[in-house]
Amino acid sequence: MRRRLSSFIRPIARLLGDLLSLVPALLAGAGVFLIVAGLFYYLQPVAAGSSATASASPSEPIALYSLPPLKSPGPSGSAKIQAAIATRIEVPALGIDLPVITSPPHEEFPLCNVAEYLSLDRILAYPGLPQTTYIYAHAQKGMFLPLLTASRVSNGAAMLGLWAVVYTDDNQRHVYEITQVIRGVSADASSLDRPLGATTDQLWLQTSEGSKDSSTKLQVVAQPIGILAASQADAHPPGQGNVCPTAPKCKTSDGGGCRRP
Repeated sequence: MRRRLSSFIRPIARLLGDLLSLVPALLAGAGVFLIVAGLFYYLQPVAAGSSATASASPSEPIALYSLPPLKSPGPSGSAKIQAAIATRIEVPALGIDLPVITSPPHEEFPLCNVAEYLSLDRILAYPGLPQTTYIYAHAQKGMFLPLLTASRVSNGAAMLGLWAVVYTDDNQRHVYEITQVIRGVSADASSLDRPLGATTDQLWLQTSEGSKDSSTKLQVVAQPIGILAASQADAHPPGQGNVCPTAPKCKTSDGGGCRRP
């Protein structure tokens, strides 16, 4: 039990340390504000080095960071946020840590051991831009099962305030706070109305609530806190996923994510 708790606590402590290490520099800049015990702040994008050094975690509890939905990628005059694709998703408190990839061509069933980003009329995988980043994975062990499990207790109330971290291929970590858990979402096009209509930076995570294509979906919504540097290795995890052992047989010769007849 101690080892399991330690594996969850370490990444959270590291992230806390990294966030706090930026505060002195941020306070010295104009237009930056902080939310800790009632003071507002917003973390600017930082230069991505070859490695990110984490400071020691604080000994005292820290108030949850919180921001209203942003109307732009950052305050007026802030550094421009580049369109960089999502490469990794973490929810440290739930032990979720997966590479993020594009869906295979003609996908009939999502891959296992990775998360995928949604791509419809446009790619929804650019954290920091004024749109949704939409990431989905199976509700299976090693994937998004912890989201589903947590959602079944008091409608996921314990997930509110947890951090979700999206790495991008320009070596950045976009940190979000979970603000909403939506259960029982119908498996039809209307489930995407809100995320597709977003005009602010938002993160949406999705997994299934059952084993059938028609099963309802779970959606978890998060709002941005700030951006930290990441190392090249951390932002580019290995693993491209694999066809799930339980995947259905392919319906077409060029189907993706399915088992060949």
